[in-house]
Amino acid sequence: MLSKLSKNQITGITATCSGFYGPQGRTIRAPLKKYDLIDILAAFRHGQSIITNFEMETSAIYGLASVFGHQACSVNAIIANRPNKVFSSNADRSVDRMIKTVIDLLL
Repeated sequence: MLSKLSKNQITGITATCSGFYGPQGRTIRAPLKKYDLIDILAAFRHGQSIITNFEMETSAIYGLASVFGHQACSVNAIIANRPNKVFSSNADRSVDRMIKTVIDLLL
């Protein structure tokens, strides 16, 4: 499955964060406990792989797949490059393009 889905795509590690705000480097009124977490994660390497995505849902998908004896993978539209502070100007278009690409790769 991974070889099909990764054809001409960027592959990497998803860091599944435990929350939306602090764990993903966002602040509201409370200061971050680990203010440089995004930089630490951006510098992480596992062999040739780097962290290309931060989100919250993938661990639940992988956990359920494991419980039921399934295999799972995640495909993500990267709409924010937090280490470089670059954000998509049209996230909906990026997500739509990702969905179309995945369907085309699977067919």
